[in-house]
Amino acid sequence: MSMGKVLALIAGVLMIAVGVLWTLQGLGYVEGSSMSGEDTWAVIGPAVAGLGVALLIVAVTRRGS
Repeated sequence: MSMGKVLALIAGVLMIAVGVLWTLQGLGYVEGSSMSGEDTWAVIGPAVAGLGVALLIVAVTRRGS
């Protein structure tokens, strides 16, 4: 597995984790932050997580080294 593929997989997983956290903060499930309860993060979070999923799909299905 190439280093680029490994980095893409790591980045995809991190994007999903951050997106889920931001979504939960935006919905008010995670307290203690200025982001808590802000609708903006309830929209940005799923978008970031979705991009992370897309990155994982591309990294896993990419041919070559």
